Amino acid sequence: MKLPQIRLLVLDVDGVLTDGRLYFSADGEALKVFHVRDGHGIKALLSAGIEVAIISGRRSAALERRAHELGIRHLRQGIDDKGIALNALLKELGIDAAHAACLVDDTPDLPMMALVGLPVAVADAHPKVLAAATLITQLPGGAGAVRELADRILGEA
Repeated sequence: MKLPQIRLLVLDVDGVLTDGRLYFSADGEALKVFHVRDGHGIKALLSAGIEVAIISGRRSAALERRAHELGIRHLRQGIDDKGIALNALLKELGIDAAHAACLVDDTPDLPMMALVGLPVAVADAHPKVLAAATLITQLPGGAGAVRELADRILGEA
């Protein structure tokens, strides 16, 4: 499959950058586990001039730290309507939706999938998300799916 010229990759978090499980400490802090290869893929995209954004329904200090560590400047947390958030981001960046991709896993992400030129689902996504995807990764969320897509976008896969 030939990929459109992607200028923006939008990522969900739980189930995409993580395996979807939530860990809570005794203090009630949510802990997240991120895959190091996904981080390398994100850095490769940014180095190639491709914007990377995160739009998440949840808020997480761990995510803020990871996004900062990777150089992701566009982090939107606590978002109820991801389609509205994505439209605003596209306008802010001056990027046509046809040149945007999203990598997602669950039904709250369907509005983003309907907007972008390349809607992608992780291998273990919800059936409705799999049906809406143009491309499905071989890897599940939290296990290198972001890196897999980054390699495809960069023509390295």
